[in-house]
Order: sequence, then structure tokens, then C-alpha cells
Amino acid sequence: MIIVGHRTAVSSEPEASAADTAAFFVSTDFDMTELETNQRAAVVAAAMSWLRTPYHHQAGVKGAGCDCAFLLVRVFAECGLVPEIDPRPYPPDWHLHRDEERYLGWVERYAQRVQVPLPGDVALWRFGRTVSHGGIVVAWPTIIHAYRGEGVVLENAAHGRLAEPGRLHGFFSVFFETPPVAAEPDLRKDL
Repeated sequence: MIIVGHRTAVSSEPEASAADTAAFFVSTDFDMTELETNQRAAVVAAAMSWLRTPYHHQAGVKGAGCDCAFLLVRVFAECGLVPEIDPRPYPPDWHLHRDEERYLGWVERYAQRVQVPLPGDVALWRFGRTVSHGGIVVAWPTIIHAYRGEGVVLENAAHGRLAEPGRLHGFFSVFFETPPVAAEPDLRKDL
């Protein structure tokens, strides 16, 4: 990879493995298990494998077409961290005419808000009236996201349209500890 200004050009080098990505992007300074480190690295590596995929609204086919919603769905599902979901239908201009937080609602279903983004977390932005854009954190402020007219790109979110005041909504992570849920008693077993 070659970073040029706030954009990154991808070289013709072979795809990075999850282990290579972990070594480069996931710092050992953070208190996380080896499993979490490997999962975060797998998310970043999976997201990188989508680079150069053209933008296509409501699509999620690697190399053929993808939008920012399906990039998140496909990457996290590929890594086994969320189920394969289909958030369609959603019009391309929903965020301009409606107040319902559809995009945010899908993210909050599987992730929790965090203050400090780590590799493999999700960054969300507000365009128009609602949260309507997301990307995967590589090493903040570097993200991978799908953008209309550009496709899936590696970008520095500290510059350009993503850095405009009031645009960044926050960060979300699927990597969190949840208290164990007690199993529901099987009331049928005594019948």
C-alpha cells in the first residue's frame, strides 16, 4: 500500500493475510485476548480484500459492486461475527428525506458504541438527516469504505468530506463482552 495525501493507492502486491494485517495494524498496547486480536485482524484483512470493488447501491458482490452497508454486512459475516443479513430495501436518498435511523438501527443491533476506535471497529457518519454512511477502521483515522463514484477505497477520514464538522456520528464495535444469558427453561420437557 502507498499512502498519497488522504487517499491510499493499493499496490499490485498480493493480498495481506490476516496474520500480516494483525502484525501491522493491531497494536499489542491494547488489552485484548489473542482471539480478539486475530478476529480484528481478520476483519481488516477481509475489508482489504474488497478494495477496488466498484460502488453499486444495494449490492454486495466482491469485485463486482458494493455499497457501504453491504461492505459492513459481508465483511463481518465472512468473519463469523454477525449473521448474514439483508438490510434491503433502502432507497439511495433515504437520509435526505426521512428521520428514521435505519442504518444506525442495523449497526446497533450487532454492535455497541465505543469511545476509542480500534482496528476492525465501525465508524459512522451523518449525511443529510440521518446516519447514512459507515466504514471499517483499519487504524484510525484510516478506514475502508464504499463511496458512490469511488467504490471501495482506503481513506484517511481526518481529511475531506468525512472530516466536515458534525459529520462523524461515532464508533461501534462487535467486540464486546456481554453477560451470559440464562437459558430459558424448557417447559415442554415435563409434559
